[in-house]
Amino acid sequence: MELPPDAVSDPMPTVIDSDNFTPRLISLLSNTLVWRESRALRTRFGLGTNDWRVISALAIRPGATASEISEFVAMNKAIISKSVGVLTDRRLIVQVEDTGRSRQLFLTTAGAQMHDAMLPISLRGQEIILADLSEDDVAQLNHLLRRLLGHVRDLQAEEALEERTARRD
Repeated sequence: MELPPDAVSDPMPTVIDSDNFTPRLISLLSNTLVWRESRALRTRFGLGTNDWRVISALAIRPGATASEISEFVAMNKAIISKSVGVLTDRRLIVQVEDTGRSRQLFLTTAGAQMHDAMLPISLRGQEIILADLSEDDVAQLNHLLRRLLGHVRDLQAEEALEERTARRD
């Protein structure tokens, strides 16, 4: 095979150590668990992980709006809107429009039953993660993850401010 003249065919000298790059390891774990969960949810219920996240969020926060769910699960609002459409069509959630603000969303009785049926699949991911950890390890891990998420939110706020400032200039 003949490569184009500008093709870089040797590994570069300065690269990420992929075996010890924490964001990559977290991403690999997350992607693997989400793929497992999504496949099981699609097979058993004809719904995906995004749909499950909306159902789960509404089980925790009945009456949340799509924007509130988007923020709660840290997903793009367009993805949430698509799931809301699917779940509404399947009569698993209902939208209340006369609240004077964005439409509030609620599980239906069928949606609550779907939540309970889907829950064990999601909980299995937690079991996989925590299988080799003590209670103290789990508490420490969750504390560290919450702290890291706080740092990420701070960074996102800084970047949003920088974007607004750059647009004004």
